Amino acid sequence: MSQVEPTVFIVDDDPAVLKSLSRLLRAIHFQVVTFGSPQEFLERHDPHTPGCLVLDVAMPGLNGLELQEALRVKGSAIPIIFLTGHGDIPMSVQAMKGGAYDFLTKPVHDKDLLKAVEAALEKDRIERRSRAELDDIQERLATLTPREREVLIHVVSGQLNKQIAYDLGTVEKTIKVHRARVMEKMKVGSVAELVRLTERAGIE
Repeated sequence: MSQVEPTVFIVDDDPAVLKSLSRLLRAIHFQVVTFGSPQEFLERHDPHTPGCLVLDVAMPGLNGLELQEALRVKGSAIPIIFLTGHGDIPMSVQAMKGGAYDFLTKPVHDKDLLKAVEAALEKDRIERRSRAELDDIQERLATLTPREREVLIHVVSGQLNKQIAYDLGTVEKTIKVHRARVMEKMKVGSVAELVRLTERAGIE
């Protein structure tokens, strides 16, 4: 997996807010990139970059909630911490329903922002690791032949070789060969490991 340092992205149309927030976060040795508008962030953001987004809600043009939706459509899962000086309950509910990580009101306390950023970065790290593991499992599954995949499904259901051979209309010796190839291609040393991987991949 990539060892790229996570970045805290800040989007706000107020230069003073961008300056104060970036100064605070950089003092704690966070890597920070600022944007003066949602459009600018949307055009330049690489979803493969780990990090979190500190996002103002009320901005001219594209607002924070609209940027949240645009990122969702693009498939970006970056955790979002909303900041607003004009927050109300419906707005925060809409943000949270859209998957926002947190919702803070301006002026935000340094301690609250730092706590939210640290937690959001940890959430992003865990989710990226989980997605990478799932991608790896899917890549292993893709190396199986159709017959090997059939055997895999029977194996994880707990069937013995002779039962699988009977169900698939072949001999036990052939199933042993397929089973060994499945274990090798899936890079596992036990049926328990195989079951765990197939469960992660959503295979019943």
